[in-house]
Order: sequence, then structure tokens, then C-alpha cells
Amino acid sequence: MTHPARLVITCLLLFATSTGALAAPPFDFDAEQLPDSAALTAEEPLDVLMARGINRFADRAIAASRENRADRWQRDTSSAEAYIASIAGNRERFQTIIGAVDERVPDVLVGWPALTPGPVAPTGREDVPRAFAVRWRVFDGVHGEGLLLVPAPSQTIRGMIVAVPDADWTPEAFCGLEGETDGAPLPVRLCRSGCLVLVPALISRDDEYSGHPEIRYTNMPHREFIYRMAFEMGRHIIGYEVQKILAAVDGFVQLRGEHAIPIGVWGVGEGGLLALHAGAVDQRIDVTAVSGYFNERENVWQEPIYRNVWSQLREFGDAEVASLIAPRSLLIEASAAPEVDGPPPARRGRSAVAAPGRIITPELSAVQREFDRAAVHFGAIDRADQLQLVVSGETGQGPHGSDAAVDAFLKLLPAAQEGIATHSPAATNAGSSTQTTHGIAWALGFAFPEQRQQRLVAELDTFTQRLMQRSDKVRAGLWNKADRSSIEAWQQSAEQYRAMVHDELIGRLVFPETPFALRSRKIIDEPTHVGYEVTLDVAPADNGVLDEGIFAGGILLLPRNLKQGERRPVVVCQHGLEGVPMDTITTDESLRVWRAYKAFSTQLVQRGFVVYAPQNPYRGEHDFRVIQRKSNPLKRSLFSYIIEQHRQTLRWLASLPCVDRDRIAFYGLSYGGKTAVRVPPLLPPVEGGDPGYCLSICSADFNEWIRKNTSSEDRYSYVFTKEYEIFEWNMGHLANYAELSSLMAPRPFMVERGHHDGVAPDEWVGWEFAKVRRHYNLLGIGEQAEIEWFVGPHSINGQGTFAFLHRHLDWPER
Repeated sequence: MTHPARLVITCLLLFATSTGALAAPPFDFDAEQLPDSAALTAEEPLDVLMARGINRFADRAIAASRENRADRWQRDTSSAEAYIASIAGNRERFQTIIGAVDERVPDVLVGWPALTPGPVAPTGREDVPRAFAVRWRVFDGVHGEGLLLVPAPSQTIRGMIVAVPDADWTPEAFCGLEGETDGAPLPVRLCRSGCLVLVPALISRDDEYSGHPEIRYTNMPHREFIYRMAFEMGRHIIGYEVQKILAAVDGFVQLRGEHAIPIGVWGVGEGGLLALHAGAVDQRIDVTAVSGYFNERENVWQEPIYRNVWSQLREFGDAEVASLIAPRSLLIEASAAPEVDGPPPARRGRSAVAAPGRIITPELSAVQREFDRAAVHFGAIDRADQLQLVVSGETGQGPHGSDAAVDAFLKLLPAAQEGIATHSPAATNAGSSTQTTHGIAWALGFAFPEQRQQRLVAELDTFTQRLMQRSDKVRAGLWNKADRSSIEAWQQSAEQYRAMVHDELIGRLVFPETPFALRSRKIIDEPTHVGYEVTLDVAPADNGVLDEGIFAGGILLLPRNLKQGERRPVVVCQHGLEGVPMDTITTDESLRVWRAYKAFSTQLVQRGFVVYAPQNPYRGEHDFRVIQRKSNPLKRSLFSYIIEQHRQTLRWLASLPCVDRDRIAFYGLSYGGKTAVRVPPLLPPVEGGDPGYCLSICSADFNEWIRKNTSSEDRYSYVFTKEYEIFEWNMGHLANYAELSSLMAPRPFMVERGHHDGVAPDEWVGWEFAKVRRHYNLLGIGEQAEIEWFVGPHSINGQGTFAFLHRHLDWPER
């Protein structure tokens, strides 16, 4: 007969086993590291190691880009004509990435002097070169402005030249009207030699108009001010000013009529950049000359941000750009460049938000190496003599426009087949004063440099704002092609859009699947849960050193009541800008981070979820922003790395014995909210393949993102702030937050929004979310998309979102 006490104990054990109360946990919560893990011994913070590793990875990728570019060219060198045809696609891509894509207006000239066949007999003092202030039309509402130097009437015009100054020089300074000069300035010498010379005014590096009187003014150079808003729209200050040069070429063609007069462009410093790019784009330019710019371009990330060009180094260094000019003529002058130590210092009343960046004179050895690479392409089509290098001074540090350079340029200029001369109508610059300097009569007219610069900045600002205002229609035309007749049809369409966003907006990185090489250490030990800091290899360096390659890292929180064999849902809780995983965990209500995050990672693990709080690399100010600078020329962004970190993280989480791989959710605040609309949409679960995010919650970030990044009249805009890394190439014409979020469907998506959040006004948020909800409604799953409004600031609210997690992750509220 069984003893009654033994029977009771047996029954209790059976009950305990059936309920799991005494079942062994899947982990030894007293262990100092996770199973199958090496010890994590790093002494520096993970964010520091992470940013350093990604920076070093980017450095290696930049160094390798020079040799990899050849794969993107299919040159046919059998003849000059075949060569031109074979590089047409490269030329088109180049024109696209510099943003020179808008259609120019016809009939560009406004009040220019007329040309007459043959030279005019001299009439005394009138037989001198003359100069006029001129304008020309480029786009609707956008003009070029500058000075036009016209040879003496008795001279036959031998060429039409756009002489492009550095951005720190006005046309007047470039022509010697401001300050003392040694000898005749370059535009004057070209004019005296019989060339019609146009000197355009550039957007300057001054900061006078970089801002808004009702918001704030900044220390951004005008070039960066325009760059920021334009980059988001697939435009660029480079492209805008190249278009002004090409519109001037349109004017030259209109002016010369049937006369075969050659066209050239010569630029110095920033003007050298523009001249090189213009010559590469427009085959009507017979001769291009570049002074103080041509160089090895792998350090472009150290130059001012207004030289940042998306995907440039994958296909184009300066040698490759030069190869677009072949078989036409190109003159490189190694000379001193106007040097820039950084943006203007912030004056009183101005915000110091400009991106760092320096311009230094190229070293002669670097110029020679890049020249030699370009010479290969000219030589391959038997045009070696059309590429020439002139060294100013003994080491290439002499002034631009050396005698040797001018002589070489004029010799490269094809002979004009028919001579024409100019006459200057009395109506031109009527009422203007006239002075004679360097042997040229200057009719100054409306050339007031300060007012002119204000006009130039305002016109490009207005033009870009119009692009922004029309961009929703461009996106609608792109995304309305999707098939929303059923969930299955949408999922097929979504794959194409997902690929487009990943490739063209984010920038795709492809890594072979790598062993986790898990390292861990216990850092949290609470009655309800334990926490381990972990790292995972993503793209490790050959030497295995953590901060030489790319790794993922964060803090894994495990509920102590986990049972053996139980698989629970996971919530990935993402911190914001300049944050760390512990910010989402700490329960110390006296800390500022608690007021933003409300310890939402801790709250969720105490509700029974497995929680993972990743470290994202957006911490360390310039240390992480420079990652964006290094990556953009390789057609990558900060999120190119973040996506791959999360891909590897998902694989690891899915491998844990306590995790249900089909129930891994994402919840991010602020910059983590940016992650919520960029990473989970691109990482859906793949049947029979990689795990993905089953839902996403965007907190304190969702809004009308294109306006926030482009507007020059809204106080919420990043155009006025220090986040110079935030701008994403051509996003305005590819995808706003509504389109990105639609890629979550049919997976659930939620927005958490506080009425007092300064990210954007409620109206922007509501406008953008309405498009998301419409998308889900059209698919018949409107309940899968939610927004919670609450009275509060830029913070986690943790009410509707927690209920959303419990409902969609099928986890009971306790």
C-alpha cells in the first residue's frame, strides 16, 4: 500500500511537471555567459568599437573601389566613334548622380551682344574688348548670371569659353576688378586672345543666406544649404551649376548660329570640378581645362559635403570622368587650389550646424597618378595628344592660368572655320557706368555681387522647393503600379519595390552568411530577468579583431520564468540617436533617458517577452556621421550596415531554444523609429529561409519625411540642424514613410505619436499615416495598421503599443 505522504508528494510532482513549474529553464541563469559563447572581454563600449569597425571596413572598400570600377565599363576602343557609343550609358549614369537631369529652357540668352560676320573696322577708342553683366535662362525661374567679356570689334572670335571661378571668387574678382593682381587675369587673357568669355557667378561658400529669418540662420556655406535640400530630391548643387554652364553652351550655340566656332570651358578650384563635369556631360564642349582640382578622389569624404555624390566611386574617379571627355581635348593644370579649412565659424546669432570638410591643393604626385590612369583611355583610341598635363611652378603649387597652360589650351582649341565679331547694342546695359581695367572696357550694369548671390541662392531654393511639392505625385505614379487586388498579388509587387528601395535608396551590401562567433557576458541580474551583453560577427576582418570589421551587438534580456522547450515571442527594442541599449532598460526615473524610453525593454521582459536591445551605430557625432560620408560615394548609407546587422541578429535570435522564430517584433524610438521603417520592411520572413520581423512599431519619428528633409521654411526641417548625415539620395522621388511602411504589409505596422513631439506637427504625421492605412484597407487588412495618439512628448507611451504587441504576438497580458 502506498504511503499517504509519498502519494501526496508524487501527485505534487506530477502536477508541477505538467504545469512546468519545476521544469528546468533553457539556460543556466547563474552562468556568466550564454551557452556556446566565448567570453566578451572588450573594455571599450560597443558603440565605439562598432563605429570604428564600420569606418575601417568603409576605408578598405574605398581603397578597393579604384580597381573595381573597370567592371562597370565596356569600352569599345576600335574607333573614336565606337568608343563614344560604348560609354553612353556611363555618361548617362554620371549625369544622373550629379543631379543634372532637369530639362533646360530654350532661348536662353537675355540681352547679350550680337555677333556679326567678320571683324569690324576699328573706330578709335571703341576698338577695345568690352565686358558686360549678363543673365541667361536655365530652368523656369532659375538663371545664370555673370560677366561676358567680348573681344574688340576688330578681332575675329576664335572661341567661346566659359571660364568658371572658384566658389570663393566673384566673377569681378576672377577678372581682376577687385584687388591687385599680378598680370592680366585668366579670363582677360583669353578674351585678349580673341575668345568670347563668359564668367558665371557660383553659389558661394559664404553663409549669409543659409537659413530663414523666422527660423534660424546657420554657418552652412550656401553650397551646403542648397546641397542638403537638393540631395533629398535627387538633385545636387554640382548638377545645378553644371546645368548653368550647359545653358551657357546652349547660348553660345544660339549666338554663333551657323558659324563653326569652337566651345571650351576652363575652371579653377570648385570651378575646375564643374568644368570637368560639364565637359564629361556635354559633347559640344571641344576643350576642357581644369586647374587646381584634378586629383585622386578616394578622399572625397574629407572634402566639403557639397562634393558628396551618391555612388560616385563605384564607377567614377577623376580619371574615369576624364575618360568621358575623350576623344575631345582635356587640359589638366596642376596648380594651387583655393584652400578651405572648414565651414565659416558660427557668428553670433547663427547655429553651428555645418558639416566639416577641407579643400587642399592636390599633391603633384597624386595628380600625376590620376592623369596616368586617364591617359590609358585617351591612348587606347589613339588620342593621347588630346590629354595634356601642365605643371604650374616646380611642384604644381603655382598659380592657375600659367603661360604654358594658356598656350596649351589655345593650341587645343580647334580653329574657327568662319570668323565673326561682335558689336554691342546701345540697349545692352543701358545706363551702366564704364571703366577700363586690364585693357577692357567694363560696363558694370546690374552686377552687384551681394544682391546677385542672394538671387542665385533664392532661385535654387525655390526651384528645389517646387520639386518637393510635386514629388508626391512622382511617388504616386511609381507606387500606384503595384497590384493590390489581393494580399498575394501585393506581396509579389512588393518584392520589386523592396529591391528598388534597398538598391537605390539604402544601398545594398551582400555578405556571405557568417558564423555568429557569439561573445557574451552577464551584466544584468534581476529577480524577474537576466541580461547578457553580446556581439555577433557580421563581416569580420581577416584578423578577427572586433573593431576591424562589422559586428552586431546589444543586450539580450531573458525572463527567469522561461521553461524548457518553451518558445516565446521576441521584441527587439531599438534606442534612438546617440543612445545605447541600456537607455531602453534602465529603471532610474531620475535619468533623462528614462523620460524618453520609460524602461520599455524592462517593462516588456517583465511581461514575459524575450527582449533584445541592439546597439545601432548612430552614436558618437562625427564618428558615425563620417560613416555616411565614406559610404555614400560607394552607393551605401548608414542603414546598409544596419540592415545586415539586423539580418544576422535575426538569424541568431531564431536559433535560440527559447525563441519562436515566427514571432520576432521590432519597436524603435526616434532614430530607432527611422530604423522601424527602413529595416523591418526590407527583412520579411522568408519561407524556408532567413527569419524576419513579423511586425514593426515606429515611435516618435513617423512623419512627412520628405518635407522634413527638404523644406527651407519649416522649423522642423533637418535643413537647419546638425544632422548632416540624414539626407538620402533622391528619396523624394522614390519613397516617403508611407511607401516604406507599406512594405510591411501584410505584417502589422503601428505608429506611436505624442502630440507634443517636436519631430513634426500632428498634421504631417496624420497625412502620411492616412496613406499607410489606406494601403492596408485596400488589402482588406485595415486592422493590421494602427496609430496611437497620446498627450505627451518625444517618448515611449507603452499603452496601445504594448497591447498591439500582445495581440499580434499572441502573448497573454499578465
